[in-house]
Amino acid sequence: MKELTLFYLEGCPYCINAKRALEELRSERTQYAAVPLKWIEESREPALADEYDYYYVPTAYLDGRKLYEAAPGQRYEEIRESLRRALDAALAG
Repeated sequence: MKELTLFYLEGCPYCINAKRALEELRSERTQYAAVPLKWIEESREPALADEYDYYYVPTAYLDGRKLYEAAPGQRYEEIRESLRRALDAALAG
């Protein structure tokens, strides 16, 4: 199992949905709850954020490989499914 690194911005509606989706997924499946999450608020750590290649938040990385990047207009269900796949990849890690 590997750690997921997640970039977000405080107040971002897509980030709020991502956090909600992760909470739901982690409460539904105990294996997901064991996956370590490293949350990075990009405006508080801009130098670190600049080391990664993404434009939209939330964005999830596993071992430096981008697994998910939000898209404008993305629905909650799409965010949740993308993060479920990211959690599965972290478990398989």
